[in-house]
Amino acid sequence: MQFQWYPGHMAKAKNAMQEDLKLIDVIVELVDCRVPYSSKNPDIDALANGKSRIILMNKYDLADSSVTEEWVNYYQNKGFFTAKVNSKNDRGVKAVNNVIRDACRAKIERDRKRGIKNRPIRAMVVGIPNVGKSTFINSFAGRSCTKTGNKPGVTKGKQWIRLNKDVELLDTPGILWPKFDDDNVGLRLAFIGSIRDELYNMYELSLLLIQFLLKNYPYTISDYYKIESSDNDVTVLERIAARRGCIKSGAVFDLDKAGKCLIDDFRSGKLGGITLERIKLNCCE
Repeated sequence: MQFQWYPGHMAKAKNAMQEDLKLIDVIVELVDCRVPYSSKNPDIDALANGKSRIILMNKYDLADSSVTEEWVNYYQNKGFFTAKVNSKNDRGVKAVNNVIRDACRAKIERDRKRGIKNRPIRAMVVGIPNVGKSTFINSFAGRSCTKTGNKPGVTKGKQWIRLNKDVELLDTPGILWPKFDDDNVGLRLAFIGSIRDELYNMYELSLLLIQFLLKNYPYTISDYYKIESSDNDVTVLERIAARRGCIKSGAVFDLDKAGKCLIDDFRSGKLGGITLERIKLNCCE
């Protein structure tokens, strides 16, 4: 599957982000726990220029918990401060304040030695589209500060948000990067909804997800939809269509509609905790 997904506003947002980095103390990057590698923008590493870094593993309730722990250890070993959060229900969110202070401990100490008191930490919040930045910020602030949505591109511009006397957040639009070195990265981002649905074929995408699930979580589909198991992706999709009543005139299965049902059920977590990639193992191939 081919993706054309890097519109001009993303390039503009990246350039603006580069300028704003001069103003901040720490970069807080949200990744989706289901794709902890593919949802991490490699351009941020190049832009960071020695800034303290935090990785927030968001939507951990939707992921395979044992695999999430492996990714937490992976990023900690690479020098990132990390935390698991579920922004929609506030789990782990309040603890992020302490993680920010830990990441900026050297900066706080420098300010103390210079006699600078009560200067807030400035944190830039970054992430790819639909990773949950706005939901996290609203949850962290305890009030509605930004627009939220279940599709990419909701945040259109940057905005400063004063959380308390200690921390200010700079929210930024979600940006991808110009080229995927691995085609599977684009596929995984399509699965979680970080690439607009209009840019790919839902039927083909659903078959690829079925193939992955049959290989890595073999009973997930049959258990959730209460259908007979099969190792054939089209047969599985037909059985989902029958179960969900996705039938067109002439008693023909509406496989496009069934495929969308499957993708939506995966994205919402109805299929259970699923992680699409593991460390040193490309599960999507």
